[in-house]
Amino acid sequence: MAAQTLKNIITGPASALILSLILLAALLLLSIAAQNSAQLSELYAPLLVINLVGIFILLVLNLSSIYKLIKQVRAKVIGSRLTLRMVGMFTLLAFLPLSVVYYISIQFLSHGIDSWFDVRIEQAMSDATLLGQVSLKSLKEGQIDTLKRYVPDIEEATDSLEIISLLDRIRRDEGYNETAMFTQRGRILASSSMQPGTLLPSQPDERVFTALSTQSVYVDQETGIDGGEILRIAILVPSKSMGMTPNILQAIKPIPLRFANLESSINAAIGEYDRLLYLRGPIKFGFIMTLSLVSLMTLLLAVWTATFSARRLASPLRELAEGTQAVADGNYNTQLPVTSNDEFGILLKSFNRMTQQISKARENAQHSQTRLVEQHTYLETILKHLSSGVLSFDANRRLRAHNSRAGEILDIEKLNELYDQDLHSLALTLPSLKDFFAILDETMSSNQPEWNEEVVLFSSHGKQVLFCRGTRLPGKLPGGSGYVFVFDDITGMLQAQRDAAWGEVARRLAHEIKNPLTPIQLSAERIRQKYLHTLNDSNKQTLDRATRTISEQVESMKEMVNAFSNYAQPVSMNIHNVDLNQLLADVVELHKGHNEPVEIKLSLDDSISPMMLDSGRMRQVFNNLIVNATHALKHTEHAQLLVSTQSGTGKKTGIVTIRFEDNGPGIQKKLLENLFEPYVTSKEKGSGLGLAIVKKIIDEHGGTIWVKNMENNGSCFTIQLPLKYTAQMSSNITYLENDE
Repeated sequence: MAAQTLKNIITGPASALILSLILLAALLLLSIAAQNSAQLSELYAPLLVINLVGIFILLVLNLSSIYKLIKQVRAKVIGSRLTLRMVGMFTLLAFLPLSVVYYISIQFLSHGIDSWFDVRIEQAMSDATLLGQVSLKSLKEGQIDTLKRYVPDIEEATDSLEIISLLDRIRRDEGYNETAMFTQRGRILASSSMQPGTLLPSQPDERVFTALSTQSVYVDQETGIDGGEILRIAILVPSKSMGMTPNILQAIKPIPLRFANLESSINAAIGEYDRLLYLRGPIKFGFIMTLSLVSLMTLLLAVWTATFSARRLASPLRELAEGTQAVADGNYNTQLPVTSNDEFGILLKSFNRMTQQISKARENAQHSQTRLVEQHTYLETILKHLSSGVLSFDANRRLRAHNSRAGEILDIEKLNELYDQDLHSLALTLPSLKDFFAILDETMSSNQPEWNEEVVLFSSHGKQVLFCRGTRLPGKLPGGSGYVFVFDDITGMLQAQRDAAWGEVARRLAHEIKNPLTPIQLSAERIRQKYLHTLNDSNKQTLDRATRTISEQVESMKEMVNAFSNYAQPVSMNIHNVDLNQLLADVVELHKGHNEPVEIKLSLDDSISPMMLDSGRMRQVFNNLIVNATHALKHTEHAQLLVSTQSGTGKKTGIVTIRFEDNGPGIQKKLLENLFEPYVTSKEKGSGLGLAIVKKIIDEHGGTIWVKNMENNGSCFTIQLPLKYTAQMSSNITYLENDE
């Protein structure tokens, strides 16, 4: 028992972890020693032995673990094959990148160390030495040239004070520490120093006099009194007096630090380079040995870690595999033992809860599926028999449900083929319903819980009024899970309500206003006949004027009531084949002769084929619009009216557009929205029924009309008529034979 416990401790993870830490510390010391550290260079050999022994022990542990695993595989122990595969996979994952890193590191070390001792580096060292010498020589020659520039000035000096002043200026301008004049025997003639306390200048030695006697100049590097490097420059200055020997001009200049230390630093670098060149082989061997040991230890640690981790992972996975197989066989009461509280323990607990709930979930799923099928059938039955159209969209605006009535109202023959298309695609597929789908898209974007609106559609079959309602479907998303739209075609109902309303208004007007008008008119005439001849001239004129005014106003009110009564009555339509362009040209030609100040232009589309229209009613519409335009242009200079037709193309195929554009003052904004309602007019004497009648006639033809002010000046009345007329709006239609 004790032996087994000791064996488990030795082969357990704790011992391997401690051994790994010891090896890491030893490898760290070994790498420092490989760099020739003064403290550890003597311990290189013992450290190398310690690392090799530790790596050998780690290798034995790994081989022992793998041998046991292979024996388990041969004994067909459950989970052993999985463990072996995981060990192999983890080892391969560690070996491949480690091999690449090791190879690249070896190459890098070899080439890197060899590059330290490249021939070009030796040449660079020689060139650096030569460059330093050339730089110092250039500095010396430059200082000689500088000092020579002042020789003519010194020759011109006549007394000592002038020479001293000149020496001061030379010293300040050129940055010298000291300037002085000597005779060739060494006697001081004048001097200037940057140190005020200096009494005597630096005396030139014998070498200076010797060089001057042969070369006339002297310059050399010396060490100054303060230990710094200086340049002593001396040149001969000729004397003007005949027979006088030349004097010596001396200047002392500090050498910049980079020039002073250049030679010593280059020599030191060359010495260090020679030392490294001697140690080239040992350095390379030490680095490669350290890298090899680190790589081998890393690989062994990875293999051991893979073996240990694979065994830990495979144990609960083996149990889960057995339990999963039992569940697959239909045993939903399988329970696995939970031996730990870690993630695998949680996984086993979750598996046990899963097996307990699977049976119940399966029963609930079957029950829910049955209910879903029943509800789907119930919903399809309801939608199929609804008189309203229904469209349902998901949160991505894709069509998910509809009924047959929706296709009938929107005149879509194969609505089923549009399933799963979004609103944008639907608008492209069905251009005549582009505005309808745009309204639905805007409603979904506004995210309103409830929505209702009347939508007016215009297609090649005429105008259609839909009453639409929308409801946002509940869902977890902020915007819900979609929308359902319900809509009804109320075109016929609105027309019937309007006809009934105007009929009732006309009936009341005829009863309440028109009936009393006749007695009023007769009474006024009787008063006039009975009393006119009995009054004097003054009263006779007053009575005559009053009774005549009453009669005229009564007649005016009768005409207004009759006009309104006629507007309220259904329009009687005589439909036949009409050339729209010819009809417009005839009406415009009629007005050109009577409205000379207004220039009327025609722009007709010759591609428009004959249409089924009531030519008389349409002539009434065109006359009214042209008359209104000429009245609006009465005070406009260069008044123009453009009448144009255009056949629809693309999305508006089957629709004819007629426009009346003028350059007048436009329509007042307060009248623009209600311009086609009865008794809305800007004229002083107008009845206000002209445009209302125009709109009614257009409506009876299945078209629409609207007006807008132009951006610059003027207004534009636009009429759109279906090329193929369908009598949806009125039953008072008579179809005539084509006269042509």
